Amino acid sequence: MTQYRSGYIAIVGRPNVGKSTLLNRLVGEKISIVSRKAQTTRHRITGILTEGGNQFVFVDTPGFQTQYGNALNRAMNRGVTQTLNDVDVVLFVVEAGRYDAKDKAVVRLLPKDRPVILVVNKTDQIKNKESLFPFLAEVAADYDYAAVVPISATKGKQTSEVLAEAARHLPNEGLMFAEDDLTDRSERFLAAEYIREKVFRLLGDELPYSTAVEIEKFEIEGAMRRIYAAIVVDRENHKAIVIGKGGESLKRIASEARQDMERLFDGKVYLEIWVKVKSGWNDDERLLKSLGYE
Repeated sequence: MTQYRSGYIAIVGRPNVGKSTLLNRLVGEKISIVSRKAQTTRHRITGILTEGGNQFVFVDTPGFQTQYGNALNRAMNRGVTQTLNDVDVVLFVVEAGRYDAKDKAVVRLLPKDRPVILVVNKTDQIKNKESLFPFLAEVAADYDYAAVVPISATKGKQTSEVLAEAARHLPNEGLMFAEDDLTDRSERFLAAEYIREKVFRLLGDELPYSTAVEIEKFEIEGAMRRIYAAIVVDRENHKAIVIGKGGESLKRIASEARQDMERLFDGKVYLEIWVKVKSGWNDDERLLKSLGYE
């Protein structure tokens, strides 16, 4: 019988360094939404990988937000800080060739009493590979890292090295989840995230930050899932933008989200989406809790 080492591993960093892409690459499924826009992750997402006698329980966090002070971002920052206090290992992700005050703000939050692995992502975008060496030395000088691993999460380069380094620090806890579990999040939650990803990918630069997704009904009939969801917006004029001319934007969001869900759930999905206005939702503590934000 295999004796498993297992532990919680936080993935932290400033917005848009590729934390969600790394989580999805390590787990092998799209557990966390991915967008070129910064600040798409709002919840702690747990992805689980069990292999080689190790169970890695990854916690993806929102990029630490310093620009805005509304209730949504305060809740997200609380999530980052709490996560760092609850895990066994931390993966601190920075972007190759870019290290600034926003990264250093995260460094100041890193725990002194547990191993932190520096993960330098997007190395595939650096044309002069020799320039990486002085960059790695500069970043590594700011903290006593357990290891430094340059990677490309999108290409899958060196990500196995991240696992190998993290495995060295896992406690001998035995299995915390079933061997074939990929996440501790419900299908209902993942459905909402897939819809929200399409809003981020398909709409303008600012509007997605004023939207949330509420699953109003989730029914399973054999292999079929019937999902009824509302995209929540802050203003009436935002509603028209989400719907689009002749309903085209909303149809595309629904179609692409449904296809992703069918792949993940391995079955047919009937998805119905509409848009509703809840003014000031992202600065209303009670409303945020009703939408799943702690």
